[in-house]
Amino acid sequence: MAYKSCRPEDFEVFVTKHENRLYRTALAITGNVSDAEDVVQEAFLRAYEKAPEFESEEHEKAWLIRVTVNLCNSCLRSPWRKRTEPLLDSYPAMDLKQHELLERILALPPKYRTVIHLFYYEGYSIKDISGLTGQKEATIRSHLTRARQKLKSVLKEDDYESI
Repeated sequence: MAYKSCRPEDFEVFVTKHENRLYRTALAITGNVSDAEDVVQEAFLRAYEKAPEFESEEHEKAWLIRVTVNLCNSCLRSPWRKRTEPLLDSYPAMDLKQHELLERILALPPKYRTVIHLFYYEGYSIKDISGLTGQKEATIRSHLTRARQKLKSVLKEDDYESI
């Protein structure tokens, strides 16, 4: 990988290439801006320390998302997190409809937010999500179905189609 050269410019290119995807993933799972930022920073730190050899661009992306998902899950299990309250009054979105949808998605339990984000926003298949999260495909299908049902029950039909 290019950043193995220890040149800061190479690692900066690597970070710039993946930071938005990892941040969106972390925010979707943690539901908290600060936690998402911390997770992304830690994911890049791990990439820098381990400097793994990637077989392809897809392998690189999958490795980073897997690390991000694992860090998010660790963050959600943290006893400290259970004693805090979110500071975010509004969520970043383009328009009112997207804002409402994002609020509904972030109100879902983390296991549902994860599959919704990876399936709809990152374009991963159920098989890929299974590999990224370490869960069985049947579990991923179940979480995706339940998440859709929960969203459908609170959203109008035209809003639901935009997921």
